[in-house]
Amino acid sequence: MNEADSVPVGSLVCPGPEERPDLWPWSAARTGGVLHVGGADLTRIASEYGTPTFVLDVASLRGRARVWASAMAEEFWEGYGMSGGDAFYAGKAFLSADVARIVAEEGLGVDTASLGELTLALRAGVDPSRIGLHGNNKSDREIRLALEAGIHRIFIDSMDEVLQVERIAADTGVSAPVMVRLKSGIHAGGNEYIATAHEDQKFGLSLASGQALGAVEAIQRAPHLDFRGLHSHIGSQIFGTAAFVEAARKVIDFAALVRERLGLEVPAIDLGGGVGISYTAQDPVPTSPMEVARALAGVVRERCAHHGLPIPRVTVEPGRSIAGPSMVMLYRVGVVKDVSLEGGGVRRYVAIDGGMSDNIRPVLYDAAYTATLANRDGPAEAAALARCRVVGKHCESGDIIIRDVDLPADIAGGDLLAVPAVGAYGYSMASNYNMATKPGVLAVEDGEARWFLRPQSVDHLLALDAGLE
Repeated sequence: MNEADSVPVGSLVCPGPEERPDLWPWSAARTGGVLHVGGADLTRIASEYGTPTFVLDVASLRGRARVWASAMAEEFWEGYGMSGGDAFYAGKAFLSADVARIVAEEGLGVDTASLGELTLALRAGVDPSRIGLHGNNKSDREIRLALEAGIHRIFIDSMDEVLQVERIAADTGVSAPVMVRLKSGIHAGGNEYIATAHEDQKFGLSLASGQALGAVEAIQRAPHLDFRGLHSHIGSQIFGTAAFVEAARKVIDFAALVRERLGLEVPAIDLGGGVGISYTAQDPVPTSPMEVARALAGVVRERCAHHGLPIPRVTVEPGRSIAGPSMVMLYRVGVVKDVSLEGGGVRRYVAIDGGMSDNIRPVLYDAAYTATLANRDGPAEAAALARCRVVGKHCESGDIIIRDVDLPADIAGGDLLAVPAVGAYGYSMASNYNMATKPGVLAVEDGEARWFLRPQSVDHLLALDAGLE
């Protein structure tokens, strides 16, 4: 690579834990040039446990959960004239038995969105009264398990589901606790595919069309449904508080309409999740849990006073903001290839031993990530840098994990690459494309490591093939 091509205009160097701690687990630090997480040397982790591997900082996960629980409890404290506040961890971001237990120990509930997530939360020992069930097309089996276990809330997503839950509740002989998911019309989120409150999408019941009011009225008439409140989720990867405040205003205003039209009080509202996290140096510093909780408390108090409503209990669902920055992905570099570009210049391709099978978000959402060397000094200390494209090993030209990042120009096969902020929607969206095996999730704490989720082997995959029996 020519010297003129080695340091392109506009640095895309991955900031280390000292420069941008919001990208990294709380314990991340570079010692003697080597990156450490949870007190563990990542070169030792790679040697003993292999790559690719998700490395989870347990203290970071636990601490972030505790901060959310504390922020909601403080801002919605009954002593302030509120009715209490809670945070429910969104299991879709990343869930394992140990993660479920940790967030529960720190005061969070767990929201699930499938039979697998619900079953795992229950078997992990999470109190059923602290579990919720989401989904736009729930199966009878999911609803029956939720009712038999006595979970806290089932989110109604359609008029069909009102009838479905009523039928199963009647058959089970219980009263089903339900909340109605609203479609508020607010468009928010980092990508079209993760904006979830505009009219033309699959989730929720529309405020504008009257669907939502019709659903609440149907629940009120149903003998086996217990109306627990209203739910709103407007999207993901949102910075600031303005969109959350506007959504909360719409929910409270709708609660006033419910009381006016149906004479029904709304005891609780769930204002969803979607608080953004930083993935690269180009992202803003995330909005803190306390900022979000304080903004929500202010609008809930103001709108309830405006309508003369009793203040409902308020919950939120922070998943990404807890799991995301608590984990890094550890890859080993294989092939490094320089490719001449038609317009001049050279692009350096750095191939790793994972790819879109363990991080689909860059392909699915055009999500941006960054990376640094874990086994030796990072870009800030390097004498020369090269603009690199980090790619996976799959049979797709679009298998790009990081489109552009500045790495030491002498990067070579055998180097270790650490990608921060992979804890949310990395493992949970992983696949076996090209019959790749899913990496494990290794939990590190106080220098010790243990598997939360063991890595798959080829034998695991082949065991499912009936033709090989």
